[in-house]
Amino acid sequence: MGVPCWQEETSLPGTKGRRALRAWSCRRSCGRSSGSTPFVSTRLEALVGNLEDAAYSIVRPASKLNLSSVLRRASNGVERKQEKLLQAVDAVRDIEQELVRISTSRPQWTNLIVAVDSRVDKTLAILRPQALTDYRALLAALGWPPSLSSPDMEKDKYSQVPNPLILMNEANKEKYSESFLALCALQHVQANREVRQCQMPAATTPSLSDSKYFDKTACLDNGLWAIDELVHPIVSRMEYHFSKWSEQPEFIFALVYKITKDFMDGVDDILQPLIDKARLVGLSAKESWVTGMVKMLLGYLETQIFPALVTSYHHTDDKLEVHSSWMHLNDQMITFDKRMQLLADSGIQKVALVSEGLSRSLSVFSIYIGHSDWLRIWADVELNSAQNKLKSELEDEASWLCSIDPQDELGHQESTAKFLLSTREDYKAPPVSEFVVKTASAMIERSHALPTKGTKIQYCRSTSVQFLNDFFVLLHERCEALQLPNTALQEESLLKASYAINAARYCEYVVREWDEDTAFMELGAHGNYVDGNQEQIHKHSAQRQCSFFADEIAFLVKLGTDFLEQIMSSILIEFEDLSWDYVQSIGSSNEQSLPDDQVPDEENLEVSPGFVASLEVLRERTTKLKLYLNSKDFLDLWRSIAEGLDYFVYSSIRWGQVKFSDPAVVQLRVDSKALLRIFRPYCSRPEAFFPFVTDSLKLLTMGETDAQYLLEALKNGKDDGKSGLRQHGLHHVDGSQAVKVLRSRKSGG
Repeated sequence: MGVPCWQEETSLPGTKGRRALRAWSCRRSCGRSSGSTPFVSTRLEALVGNLEDAAYSIVRPASKLNLSSVLRRASNGVERKQEKLLQAVDAVRDIEQELVRISTSRPQWTNLIVAVDSRVDKTLAILRPQALTDYRALLAALGWPPSLSSPDMEKDKYSQVPNPLILMNEANKEKYSESFLALCALQHVQANREVRQCQMPAATTPSLSDSKYFDKTACLDNGLWAIDELVHPIVSRMEYHFSKWSEQPEFIFALVYKITKDFMDGVDDILQPLIDKARLVGLSAKESWVTGMVKMLLGYLETQIFPALVTSYHHTDDKLEVHSSWMHLNDQMITFDKRMQLLADSGIQKVALVSEGLSRSLSVFSIYIGHSDWLRIWADVELNSAQNKLKSELEDEASWLCSIDPQDELGHQESTAKFLLSTREDYKAPPVSEFVVKTASAMIERSHALPTKGTKIQYCRSTSVQFLNDFFVLLHERCEALQLPNTALQEESLLKASYAINAARYCEYVVREWDEDTAFMELGAHGNYVDGNQEQIHKHSAQRQCSFFADEIAFLVKLGTDFLEQIMSSILIEFEDLSWDYVQSIGSSNEQSLPDDQVPDEENLEVSPGFVASLEVLRERTTKLKLYLNSKDFLDLWRSIAEGLDYFVYSSIRWGQVKFSDPAVVQLRVDSKALLRIFRPYCSRPEAFFPFVTDSLKLLTMGETDAQYLLEALKNGKDDGKSGLRQHGLHHVDGSQAVKVLRSRKSGG
């Protein structure tokens, strides 16, 4: 039989090992003038020797202990091992302080630090298993774990499980406390070493004045060994019950929750004072207990439940049943996660927002961190379910229709409050848009259960964002199918286009609200950082670099703008077709039914017959759009239509070629008022949106003397002409345009 590794001199060097360290240090320092080298090497030699001696004393008498010997208070062997373990912990702590000092003052001595770390790591690799073995033996002697089997459990009913931690007598409690504290101290010094080795290279190691390094706040977010050892024995006993419920995961989660809750009082009353005594600042016994139970459940899910689901997903024809199982499991996980976090009520929800690591260790959804393919399957299942529900919703054409507000039919001018839109009803969006928003919101809500930004981004991109994009493309296709620029306008086309635009605007509003949420701003910034693509970041920076929904918002903005422009173009083209003959004849003799010297009564004069049809169609279109479109887009649309009509009427008159008689000027003014009257329900001064027609009428009706003076000034290019235009309230036509209009007066030069 070979010599155990802990007895080999190479593992625990003893006296010969110390001589080797001294010889190595002397060789390394040979030729150097620093007088501190022999002292440093001697001190390190003594510290490492103390650690190895203590470890050797613990491991050497590792005879098998029966339960009675563990609990026998007078057992000198157990007490001695406990004392030696604490000595080893002190030795490691002293070594760490010395290594930090060397790293700061002698950064070039990296080989010495590596050599010492190697020997300390070997020693700790022997100490930890032995310490855990002794701790487990003590737990077994105390009756841990308790039996989970009872007559009630066979009937899936659970009574209170007795807690051996609460039932301990004072002697056993003292023995357990000493073992718990020693194990915590060992874990703490090892965690400190890992922090230094991983995050503090020799060249940048902080000085000893940095108290953060040696305080009791080392990284212990993977759980306390002492508490994890309470959880491990429970696993085998719980798995007996788990095996019966592979098709009913809700029972598995219920049992884990109940066991966790039943022992919570003992954990808080017995273990929290011990953690406080160990000065592990910021650590909660409740959180560590919950973390340990979740980690235990994760192990079972990872090896037993999820592999079976994945196999079914890839090889089963009945996808509906598999999808249902996936969604049911994840719904149960979400509920379980929330209940477990409530059990760990020591501010865990606040801490989880700050420390992603702590959140990960407490969440059962951390199972997806190491299995991105499983996360992708879950996302596919969620997306498929949402798409099927949307398909069913779209089968009813009524889902695209929106009820009309009776106030809109009255045609009153809009109040300021009407433009503060926030609900689907405000936007006049069809019910299907609210269904899409609620469905996407539910998927986003589920993403909050994922513990890391990376998994949240992957899930959201694959579910809610993809679902929204599919619907946005559907909106685009629905508008494209109407062929607005190429076909005659119909009321049904206006209605469909308007409701699709309203749906896009409502979705845009909701998505912008989500995008401004702090959680999504962090995801957007994290996504840009992870991509590392400067071109991608530059593309997003136009809106906001940390925008998560930048592409979706841009798509909706373009969709709404493009199809509003198509509606406007269709209305203007229709108006032009109906009024072309009329506008071409404005000012010509065939439009003048009265002699030139007889001025008609403007109040009794009717609109030109050739203009009536175009005005009626325009009135009908704007009235319908007022009913169908949301107030913001209708405001922009009617103003754009008015500006287009103004330019069309003004540019269609052959200024300078026709001569307006007085009756013709009056007729043009009557026709213009009829055109303005269509837009008067939407604003008090519609003439402000017909600047060229309004300025032209002012020039045509200007007094003869003023007209001649202004014409001469403009023809000669004098500044008086420009100032004259401003004095007469003409702010839109320029000098050359004003000259053409003035020359179209009957007496124009």
